[in-house]
Amino acid sequence: MESFIRADQYNFIKDQITTLLSTHTSTIDQSVTQALKSMTREKVVDLFSDLSNDQKEIIEQVQDVKDETDAIFFLSRLKQHVFTFPPLNEKTIKRLFPKVKKLKVPSLENIEWSTLSYLGWNDSGANRKYIATYKNGDLLGIQGNFKPSKQSGICAICKEHEEVGMFTTSIKQKTSENPISRGNYICKDSDRCNENLKSLQPLDNFIELMTE
Repeated sequence: MESFIRADQYNFIKDQITTLLSTHTSTIDQSVTQALKSMTREKVVDLFSDLSNDQKEIIEQVQDVKDETDAIFFLSRLKQHVFTFPPLNEKTIKRLFPKVKKLKVPSLENIEWSTLSYLGWNDSGANRKYIATYKNGDLLGIQGNFKPSKQSGICAICKEHEEVGMFTTSIKQKTSENPISRGNYICKDSDRCNENLKSLQPLDNFIELMTE
């Protein structure tokens, strides 16, 4: 069976299972448990627009998770069907940022690409942050200044409360010769951000804000 689950969808399902397990341990009311099982199944199935019968059968088994052992087995099975973010090499990354003469490329050897919705890394010495991701199927690079915040906050990409910083970049407008500056708070740790990401919509919104 071909891969059919994105990393963000896997994270969403994992989060739903955490809620489901919590209910199993906190209530003995079977009607409450059954209702949550049905809601969980519906939410997870609704993540996908076009499932084959075999794929739907795998996904719907989320409602059968009753304990940690079930969860581990189910998630390990799902993991086999997760899309891998196309691995990038140093040459490809450098092509994304042609104007950066001394680009500090991250170590790529130990990256678990199947957990990524985007690749992000910091150049603390230059107070810069770089993001490599896809927009409408095309690989693109976004670079900007990055100033870590002294307080934690909500990340514009993953929508979770984390250590964040202000990411700012300049955009050339078609109607003016003068570039405009745009920015938002995002996670300092991009790996953590990817783990938190349960929908691509906030990431897509951030990309659009920073590129258009």
